[in-house]
Amino acid sequence: MFARLRQYFITGLVVWLPVGVTAWVLLWLVGILDGIFGGVLSALARTLPAFAATAEMMQRVPGLGVILVAIVILATGLFVANMAGQWWLRQWNRLVTRIPVVRGIYSSVKQVSDTLFSGSGQAFSKALLVRYPHQDSWTIGFLTGALGGEVAEQLARQVPQPAGRGAGDFVSVFVPATPNPTSGFLLLVPRADVVELHMSVNEALKYVISMGVVAPHGHGHAVVHDAPPSALPRD
Repeated sequence: MFARLRQYFITGLVVWLPVGVTAWVLLWLVGILDGIFGGVLSALARTLPAFAATAEMMQRVPGLGVILVAIVILATGLFVANMAGQWWLRQWNRLVTRIPVVRGIYSSVKQVSDTLFSGSGQAFSKALLVRYPHQDSWTIGFLTGALGGEVAEQLARQVPQPAGRGAGDFVSVFVPATPNPTSGFLLLVPRADVVELHMSVNEALKYVISMGVVAPHGHGHAVVHDAPPSALPRD
C-alpha cells in the first residue's frame, strides 16, 4: 500500500514540477519587468506631479510592465529599421561610447548581443564534446566562434602544433554549468580536440539542464575531428 502511494506521489510530482518551475520563472520575469516599469513610473510621477495619480493606478495593474516593455521594444525595432532611426542610433552609440566606465560595459554587451542575435553569427551554432575538467572526462560545450587577435597569436606561439596548424586551429567553447546554464566556463580548445555532435543546441541544453537525465534522441554518429574540420568557423 505504501509503495503504491509513493508511486502515485512521484507520478503527480513529475506532472506538477515542470508546471511549477515554468510558472516560477515566468512570475520572476514578470516581477523584474514590473519593477523596472514601476521605477520609471515613480520617476515620472516625481517629475510631473500631475501624472502621479495615473502612475499609481498603472502600478497596480499586474503584468502591465511586461506588455509595455514588449511594445517599447517592438516600437524601437520599427523605428531603427529606417534611415532616420539608424541615424539616431549612431548618435546614441557615439554618445554612450564617450562616457568612461559606461563605454566599456555598453560596448561589450552590444558586441555580445550583436553576435548572438545575428543570423549569420557562429555563436551557439553547434553542440560539441570537449575534454573537461581533465583528459579522462568529457562534457558538452557550445561553439561560440573562432579565435582571433592577440589570443590566437599567443596560442599559436605558446602551444606546440603539428605542421600546418596555426592561430586558426583553436575555437572558443562555452561549457555551461549544471543545472544553471547561464553560468559556465569559456574554453579555448584546439579544433582537433573537439567532437562535433549532430544533436541540436536545444537538445544539448536539455541534456545539460536535466543533469543527464533527459537523453537526446540519436541523429547519427558524432564526428570526431582528427584534422581541422571544415564545418567549424575559421578566422
